[in-house]
Amino acid sequence: MARTSWIDADNHPDIDAHVSQLEHFTRSIADGLVDTEELAKQEQNLLAAMRAVEKDLSDDQHGKVTKLLAELAAYSVMELLHTMAQAKVERAIK
Repeated sequence: MARTSWIDADNHPDIDAHVSQLEHFTRSIADGLVDTEELAKQEQNLLAAMRAVEKDLSDDQHGKVTKLLAELAAYSVMELLHTMAQAKVERAIK
């Protein structure tokens, strides 16, 4: 499989392009709600992916991937909160 960069041409994270290819994710959010079962399934998918990668990493690689995952989680939360705040401002203006 050809490698697709995690960063787009404008130098922004492009993980959304990879996430949108996860069929189980797109099915889960199609109705705008994520139920307990869907969240539990995603947690299992995440754990499986983490286990598959973690065992193959050197200590140095493990440290780098751990930092990457933490930064990605922080970015995702911050981006969501920013988007929600912007939407609230836009609604207030209308």
